Amino acid sequence: MPVWDPARYLQFADDRARPFLDLIEQIPTKPDSIVDLGCGPGHLTRHLRARWPDAEVLGIDSSTEMIERAIADNTDHFANYDVGDVADWVPHRPVDLFLSNAAFQWVPNQFEVITRLLGHLSDTGSVAIQVPDNSDSAAHQALVDLADRPAYRDALSEVRRLPRIDPHEYLAFFAGKGLEVNAWSTTYLHVLHEPDPVFDWISGTGARPYLEALDDDLRAAFEDDLRALLTEAYPAQDYGTVFPFRRTFAVATLSALGR
Repeated sequence: MPVWDPARYLQFADDRARPFLDLIEQIPTKPDSIVDLGCGPGHLTRHLRARWPDAEVLGIDSSTEMIERAIADNTDHFANYDVGDVADWVPHRPVDLFLSNAAFQWVPNQFEVITRLLGHLSDTGSVAIQVPDNSDSAAHQALVDLADRPAYRDALSEVRRLPRIDPHEYLAFFAGKGLEVNAWSTTYLHVLHEPDPVFDWISGTGARPYLEALDDDLRAAFEDDLRALLTEAYPAQDYGTVFPFRRTFAVATLSALGR
């Protein structure tokens, strides 16, 4: 996994929070225990607290940098954070809500991992997941096209291309295991105002594995080429740069009868 930069990630904190808020709004249960898988710098915990004031919250993230930031900023006595990899992390007791916002796209065998986590749900627990579904976007196509250029091909040959994850996949997966499922997709039209805003956005997330796989000289050239492609694909308007971003959501609840 790449080394994450909390400051870069938080540059678009309000825009990145919108899918999280839409996700938790659809959770039908009242959890006493919540595990936020891929919690990042912990900036969204306050929204969990506002919705479920009495819940215990544990944030798990594989990035030491993100967890250090979350701990440093934490003022919530009922929230804790720890470094852990969602691929093999195991809770010590049953959990009422496993929540994951933009993390499972990084897990190659995510459905095996989710299956394992289902075994640690409480009797009427829920799993709520949001993942980007924009691998066919101009931004990701720019990354793929650049990575295939001779100048970068060898250095980037091992970088994993993120898959497209359709809501139907989550619906079929969770329903097949007897859970009640609410699955959907939403395209957000983010209006950004900074210089090179799409580059700044993806350099904190989807482009990060590409950038970290390059040495300093190649990285500088790659960034210049990427900026040029993104400026062409997302031209600035009088009111800002529009960055469409499609996301997939799924909320699955395990009823006592289905258990």
